[in-house]
Amino acid sequence: MKTLILGGVRSGKSALAEQLAAGGALPVVVVATARMPTDADDEMARRIAHHRARRPAAWVTVEEPLAVAAALAQHARPDVCVVVECLTLWLSNVLLERPLDARREIENLAAQVAQTPGELLLVSNEVGQGIMPDNALARRFADLSGHLHRELAARCERVLLCVAGLPQVLKGNRDAALA
Repeated sequence: MKTLILGGVRSGKSALAEQLAAGGALPVVVVATARMPTDADDEMARRIAHHRARRPAAWVTVEEPLAVAAALAQHARPDVCVVVECLTLWLSNVLLERPLDARREIENLAAQVAQTPGELLLVSNEVGQGIMPDNALARRFADLSGHLHRELAARCERVLLCVAGLPQVLKGNRDAALA
């Protein structure tokens, strides 16, 4: 089953993805898109360390900030659960490194998701519920995030929105939401 898990910052979406992955009988591969900061961003380094520490030792982590579609093609199999954490960080990476290719990268990822076998849990920040950003890059990011989420939601059997740690089923079988 393919599941898109959306939510705001610290909404519980990552913990939900980890709970769903741990609750299954399949081995887990995590495709992590965050980059360890090279500057003095200690707060981001702590966030990454926190995520790493929460994952069970048996889970395989693949750090891939850009080539997420290729990582899915390489690691997804019918007998594996793949967690992609986090697609909005991935989109930020794409916008910073390949700004002219962002739409094509989204389309490539959506096409790969459509053909990905096995269990797939996609984690992403819902950024479209706030105010309209006041600069062009932030507006482009918000627009592309919305496009990304629509494309992925269309290809997933289940879409969950995590609010205050509570998963809300937007698409799919409610009974299977936390199985």
